[in-house]
Amino acid sequence: MQLVALLAGFTFLVWGAERFVMGAASTARLLGVSPLLIGLTIVGFGTSAPEILVSIMASLNDNPGLAVGNAIGSNITNIALILGVTAILVPLSVHSGTVHRELPILLGITLIAWLLLNDGQLDVTDGLILLGGLVFMLAWVIRVGMNSREKDPMADEYAAEIPTDMSLGRSLFWLLFGIVVLVTSSRLLVWGAVGIAEAYGVSDLVIGLTIVALGTSLPELAASIASALKNEPDIAIGNVIGSNIFNLLAVLGIPGLLSPSAVDAEVLSRDVPIMIGLTVALLLMAWGFRGEGRINRLEGAILLACYIGYQSLLYFTTVR
Repeated sequence: MQLVALLAGFTFLVWGAERFVMGAASTARLLGVSPLLIGLTIVGFGTSAPEILVSIMASLNDNPGLAVGNAIGSNITNIALILGVTAILVPLSVHSGTVHRELPILLGITLIAWLLLNDGQLDVTDGLILLGGLVFMLAWVIRVGMNSREKDPMADEYAAEIPTDMSLGRSLFWLLFGIVVLVTSSRLLVWGAVGIAEAYGVSDLVIGLTIVALGTSLPELAASIASALKNEPDIAIGNVIGSNIFNLLAVLGIPGLLSPSAVDAEVLSRDVPIMIGLTVALLLMAWGFRGEGRINRLEGAILLACYIGYQSLLYFTTVR
């Protein structure tokens, strides 16, 4: 039953996130919001909605390890697996000035999260700092979206993805219905994931780092591959950067606020250093210090190998 619940939770999470983003983006377009602002806020939040809802449900169910593992594991999965696979299929070039500005911001937020966790606790103060950072980040993104209306090439890529054939009533319906599906499926997924962890004798943290992180990252995987195949590389990379920022500020901040707890030592010695290393690698690949930033097929293969190696490390260090 737990396995069925987990698979059903994943399926409806992906579908609900897609419906939510479609309805929210169409509603915003009909209200006159610019495509770039829609992409940076609604699409960024929507692709992270599964992680956020799972974090809330896990925290309310007193399973903060699952929420922490989901946040960190999703960031590792987004960079190593999603960008790795996408770059192998279609090498990714970076043209967007917004993406260039967000790359060092992501690295800075990653280091701040590491510093907050370094005392071995994720407490209310940490949660408030991270969620406060989310507010400032949203304000900055809104400012960028409003001031870069016609300057950023990513604006045209987002404009091509926003539905243009939906009425306001239908858009609002899918927006609200998507939220209901997300809430329901996240509760189902958490129940199934905790049950599986108990049955196999592994921690909530490991389940969050592996199965749940992969499942909640499926919307980013689908969005990045689809964007790359449509020759929209800035969206493919931008979605991952935005999702990782949301994961650190919101998904990691929520358990600190709702269910403060100690952080497993393995998180600080194994998982966070790998997340930081991959974030640095993404910055070096995509920044373009000597020209246009680009993640080529070889670099994509290296990222994918890192993901396989990390999953193997988790398996051999947790399975006795």
